Amino acid sequence: MSIVKQRRFKAAGFAASLFTAAAVFSGAAKAETAGASTNWFALLDRLEYQTNEGSGQLIWDGQGWYGGDYNKFWFKTEGERSLEGGGFGEVEVQGLYSRAIRPFWDVQVGVRQDIKPDNPSRTFGVIGIQGLAPYWFEVDAAAFISDDGDISARLELEYDLLLTQRLIMQPRFETNIAIQDVATLGVGSGVNDVELGLRLRYEIKREFAPYVGVNWSRKLGETADFARANFEDPGSASLVAGIRFWF
Repeated sequence: MSIVKQRRFKAAGFAASLFTAAAVFSGAAKAETAGASTNWFALLDRLEYQTNEGSGQLIWDGQGWYGGDYNKFWFKTEGERSLEGGGFGEVEVQGLYSRAIRPFWDVQVGVRQDIKPDNPSRTFGVIGIQGLAPYWFEVDAAAFISDDGDISARLELEYDLLLTQRLIMQPRFETNIAIQDVATLGVGSGVNDVELGLRLRYEIKREFAPYVGVNWSRKLGETADFARANFEDPGSASLVAGIRFWF
């Protein structure tokens, strides 16, 4: 069996294991949650314009869930669209089963689909954890294994600092890590990138808030080397303006 086939076989097995685990958790929880009410929630955390050093682009980052106190189905999406050429950049969609393991913390398993205009779409198995850390830091951490067997991980942190009852400062941190090189996608092994953001929003209503801010990102290590080889700047800084809403 070739190495590529072995990696795909392992990836398929891993994804199957995730779905099996989700089914087991869901079945075990039915008796516990029988008769419990179901609810839903949707949040578009970022819908913003970024200057991106003269080349404007639209960024979105949203998520939502449907279910009860212990078991939920989560939907997550993020992506970008160039306002100069009008084309979409990277788009990511996730469908996840989520199980509450303690107050404010959920473990999540499911599937992620990446859609890229210049590269083949990729499918990943996902396992992660999401919740509130001490001092009310919002944490979203996940590990991914692609249909080619490539393993990666992502960590996102956010914090809401209340300046007044309606004026809120939100620092944001994100980093991505890869175990293997994926040269065709410009991804190196190790820490791929770091992104830092600072946004100031005003909640006209709790459900709706315009905001302004700054965003800085930089590719690191081998990923930065791939970017330079393609005559791309590994770092960027942007002014941002957008809206945040939930329902």
